[in-house]
Amino acid sequence: MKLATVRTADGSTQAVRVEGSHLVPLGVADVGTLLAQPNWREAAGADSAPTLEAGQTAYAPVVPRPGKIFCVGLNYRNHILEMGRDLPEYPTIFSKYADTLVGAEDDILRPDETDQFDWEAELAVVIGSTVRRATTAEAEAAIAGFAVLNDITARDWQFRTKEWLQGKNWESTTPLGPWLVTPDELPGGVRPTLAIRAEVDGEVVQEDTTGDLLFDPVALVEYLSTMITLRPGDVIATGTPGGVGHARKPARYLQAGQKVVTEIEGLGRCENVVVADGRG
Repeated sequence: MKLATVRTADGSTQAVRVEGSHLVPLGVADVGTLLAQPNWREAAGADSAPTLEAGQTAYAPVVPRPGKIFCVGLNYRNHILEMGRDLPEYPTIFSKYADTLVGAEDDILRPDETDQFDWEAELAVVIGSTVRRATTAEAEAAIAGFAVLNDITARDWQFRTKEWLQGKNWESTTPLGPWLVTPDELPGGVRPTLAIRAEVDGEVVQEDTTGDLLFDPVALVEYLSTMITLRPGDVIATGTPGGVGHARKPARYLQAGQKVVTEIEGLGRCENVVVADGRG
C-alpha cells in the first residue's frame, strides 16, 4: 500500500490510501494517527467512498508530527569515503524536530544565516508498532514502510562544533513524502535495495542505491530501540549517499530559486523550490 497525508480545502489534513490518481480517505487526520491504531493495516486497506483526485490536493509531510525523528550520519560507504572518514563501528546518530518537516511539493525555506545550504537525499523508515530492545524479527515487524526525505543541512552551522544538531534543525527545510510505501511492495522488503538520486535544477548530483547502506533499516531499528522505545509514526532517516555539495571541489550550495528533486525507486519523489526565508 501507499499511504499519504494530504491537505484539504478547509486547511485540515487527512490520511489517504494512494491508488493511482485516486486517493481513498481513511477517516483519520494523518498517517501518524493511522499508525497509532493496532489494526492500522486493516484500516488502511478498507473500502471508502468517495475518493479524492490526487491533482486536487497537496501532500503534507507523510507523518506531520513524528514523536521522534532520528537521523543517521555517514551511513553510505561511498559518502563516508568522500568525507574522508573511516567506516564507523556504530551508527552516527542525531535528531531532528517535527518543525523542520515540509511536504513533497512545499517550498524549502533557506535561512539568511547560512551560506552553506546543502542537499542530502535519504531513505526514511517509518515505524508502525511500539518496540523496545527489538530482536531482529521484532525490528522487521515494526517497520511500517518507507518514504523519501531530504535532510537539508546548513553546513557552516553543522560544523561550528563537533555536534551536528544546529546544522540540521532549521525550520521548514526537510521534505518528507510524498507517501509511505509498505515493505511488501518493495524489492528486498524491510531491507530494500532501491535506486536513490537527487537533482538540482535538472542536474543529477547524487545517484546510488540503498544497498550501499552500512547499517540497514532493520539494524537501525534494533540499535535505536535498545536505548529508547520506538513508537508508531517515529521516523528514521537512514543517511545520504555521496554527491553532497559540501564534499565537492569547489563546494556547491543551494540558492534561492533553485529546484531540488529527491527521488527513490518505488517511493516517488519530492520536488521542492528553495526560497528565501523572509520571516526573519
